[in-house]
Amino acid sequence: MQVFGVDIGGSGVKGAPVDLETGALTAERLRIPTPQPSTPSAVASVIAEIVSAHRWDGPVGVTIPGVVRNGVVETAANIDSGWVGLDAETMLSESLDLPVTVLNDADAAGLAEARFGAAEGVDGAVILLTFGTGIGSAYLYDGRLIPNTELGHLIFKGQKAEHYAAGRLVKRGELEIDWWASRVDELLDYIEELFWPDLFVFGGGISKRFETYSHLLTTRAPVVPAVLRNQAGIVGAAFAASIGARHE
Repeated sequence: MQVFGVDIGGSGVKGAPVDLETGALTAERLRIPTPQPSTPSAVASVIAEIVSAHRWDGPVGVTIPGVVRNGVVETAANIDSGWVGLDAETMLSESLDLPVTVLNDADAAGLAEARFGAAEGVDGAVILLTFGTGIGSAYLYDGRLIPNTELGHLIFKGQKAEHYAAGRLVKRGELEIDWWASRVDELLDYIEELFWPDLFVFGGGISKRFETYSHLLTTRAPVVPAVLRNQAGIVGAAFAASIGARHE
């Protein structure tokens, strides 16, 4: 079975069809810069262009960088505020004239890693954290997603956790990677005391350098790097859409 996945980011909109037996993309990923301003109508046009370029006419999964409940966008991070309060699932379904499933971007990455990646076959509680501009999170139990956890917004040391330990702090040169990893370790210890996960999955672009700082992470639960990396959003979106299609 193949389903199309689309990942909306602050700088780019990416999409491709996905083989849901293997988690592999079945055609070359197409990326188009996110329109500025990233209004719903402008982004919908870009998604339509990506889907049309692949001549796709089946279910589509779409990630949103924000909280999504029952297809409605509740918050917007790195996209236009016009998304807030919008029934994005209905709007995109009508725009594409195809069935669309919408979910949070970190949740999509968590689904992808649980189905095809670092957390495949892991029972119990799994927490995926994506370290980038902020900190995204996904919480899964026995492979089932508990959506919209937003652990990057936990108050930690008097500030939001993502202000203390986001990957951007290294990228922008504000912290050396070892100092940053020590901060992340403090945050992981705090999250572990609250949720007692069986596994942490470490995502985001900085996970490519995982081996250079993994020795500084001291949690009881194992910490492993994400496997699917920048394809996780597309794969997870497609998987979520496949679940929605089976339930219709």
